[in-house]
Amino acid sequence: MIQQPDNLPDDQIEVWQQAVEYFERAYRMQLQGDIASAIHDYKVSIRLFPTAEACTFLGWVFAHLKLYDAAIAACKRAIEIDPTFGNPYNDIGAYLLEEDRAAEAVPWLEQAILAPRYEARVFAYFNLGRARERLGDWYRALDLYQQAIAESAEFRPAQHAAHRLLTRLN
Repeated sequence: MIQQPDNLPDDQIEVWQQAVEYFERAYRMQLQGDIASAIHDYKVSIRLFPTAEACTFLGWVFAHLKLYDAAIAACKRAIEIDPTFGNPYNDIGAYLLEEDRAAEAVPWLEQAILAPRYEARVFAYFNLGRARERLGDWYRALDLYQQAIAESAEFRPAQHAAHRLLTRLN
């Protein structure tokens, strides 16, 4: 999940490996529903060797607890560490949408789409579509839902949103 940084000094390899071990354990704990252990292990991973991934995943745990300010702060730290990583931009946008702050979500989601290191653009297109729909820009929202479908034809939430919005527009 976490790639070893290029040109990592030899004296940092062991610390980086320990951080990855804590990250992987945190992720397992998160999947098992042991949120307290997940938070602890993500924080240890970050303390040992801060990575954008660990900060972003810590944000996911906070968001699961509806601690959106903490989740957003963790994602902003991820962006400071690696501004090319798209996930935290999308996640900030998604958390702002959860708080009914669609206008604030838009620039974060647009940045996610542009991020060079982002393999799940479908989520950013979909979330940006949700934001645009909430802001009343229905045609742009429909276009974004269709872009999400183009990214991943099987992504049902985008299919349903596009169908619902098309019905509303007709």
